[in-house]
Order: sequence, then C-alpha cells, then structure tokens
Amino acid sequence: MKDKDLSELKKMLSEKKSELFELRLKLKTMQLTNPSQIAMLRKDIARINTAISAKKD
Repeated sequence: MKDKDLSELKKMLSEKKSELFELRLKLKTMQLTNPSQIAMLRKDIARINTAISAKKD
C-alpha cells in the first residue's frame, strides 16, 4: 500500500467499504459461510485509512 498514491487508496477504500456492506447483508440473511471475512475486511479498511492519513502528512 505504500507504493499507491492517494487517489488509488481512496478508490480501494470505497471498494472495501462496499464489499463490507455486501458481506453484512449476507450475514443478516444467513448467506455468509465465513463470518471471519468481515473482521479481515475491517482490518483492511483500517490499514487503508492509516495509509491515507500517512500520505496526507
């Protein structure tokens, strides 16, 4: 993630957030087979947010 620029990171962030939304819907409708995917995705989002804040400084 260090080699990506700010616009790429923001694009990745929006994609991950929409993916998280889809997984949460699947969880509520009992279609999600691996609930740990949500935790992994949340950690990815946190990593991207950290990279974005580091690029802004």
